[in-house]
Amino acid sequence: MASEITVIPDGSVTSPQGFTAGATYAGIRAYAPDKVDLGILFSEKPTTAAGTYSTNKILSPSVTVTKESVASGATRGVIVNSGCANCAVGDQGYKDAQEMASLASNVLGVEPPTMAASSTGIIGVELPMGLIRKNVANIKQSPDGGHDFARSILTTDTVTKEIAVSFSVGGKTVTLAGCAKGSGMIHPNMATMLAYLTIDAELDAAFLQETLGEVVDSTFNMIDIDGDSSTNDTVLLLANGASGATLSKGTPDGETFAAALLEVCTYLAREMVKDGEGATKLIEVTVEGAESVADARLAARSVASSILVKTDIGWRRYPAFRAASVKVRARKKPSPTSARPSGSGLRPLGLLTASGEGLQPQFEYGRSQPGSDRWARPTAVARCVGHQGGRRSGLLCRIARSI
Repeated sequence: MASEITVIPDGSVTSPQGFTAGATYAGIRAYAPDKVDLGILFSEKPTTAAGTYSTNKILSPSVTVTKESVASGATRGVIVNSGCANCAVGDQGYKDAQEMASLASNVLGVEPPTMAASSTGIIGVELPMGLIRKNVANIKQSPDGGHDFARSILTTDTVTKEIAVSFSVGGKTVTLAGCAKGSGMIHPNMATMLAYLTIDAELDAAFLQETLGEVVDSTFNMIDIDGDSSTNDTVLLLANGASGATLSKGTPDGETFAAALLEVCTYLAREMVKDGEGATKLIEVTVEGAESVADARLAARSVASSILVKTDIGWRRYPAFRAASVKVRARKKPSPTSARPSGSGLRPLGLLTASGEGLQPQFEYGRSQPGSDRWARPTAVARCVGHQGGRRSGLLCRIARSI
């Protein structure tokens, strides 16, 4: 029987046993009281690591160094700087990313392949290695340092994005946590985002990577703010086994882990979209009745990335051209009373009704605000969640399973 997943109040990426973190102000970003721009997340025990990365043709060398660390099987932590993306700077970028990881390894007393490296910020500027060399030793690792680490990775974000959950495995408590940053260039896969996930259970590397990939596809890969793609995207998951619990594929405990990871990543993805640059509303697009998950994702992406939806312009033209462009094939018309697709933990917020080869949008009307005389404008595939004010709105697509 699957264990209940409980959210830990004020949890951070160091809530799981055996993880420490810390941060300092190195001067990479403009000074402000309490600002930090260089952080380290580290496991006191060896870990199994998994990662997903940017698909941009131009890739930050920091991502390359992280890929190499994960491939080595030795990753135990990551050093992250904000304010400089370390991208489009030639061969020097790779040398600097390697040195940054090496500096963190020396401070922690471990071998260089043990540390991954991430950078976020302005593209086309070399890392200020003098500042990093001077200040990396000022980072004080602590089991309570998760919140400081979450602040160190921010750029244009206005708030930190953090969550921790726990569940029981054979009488042992397993804790899974994560933090993320990202509020712009959110499209089409992951976004300008960094996300770090930790768990104190032991997992097989293949199962860890497979589960992470599936969850990222359903969460971070299904968000959109401005239609632009980043060069530095990284999602890194570290499992250190400190709780003494083992999670395996095909078991109830393994399924609980997958559900917990989905919950954590869904929360972080939503928080990124809510904090999107210029965003004033969060809209969730749910597709039901599609012939396949790929078709459902195509429809949802098409709606979520539409300028018409984001700016609330010309809604009368929207259903016809959008229905023609997404070409979703529906097997049956979903019931308006359906509350949740079978086998899915995703809650539908609106319905797409379809028949034959073309889409027949069903509009849902409602007042934009309680007591308001203004009616909310509908969209072709999702119930309007309030009026979309502002120049740009953040969108998150949540895909219901094919039925």
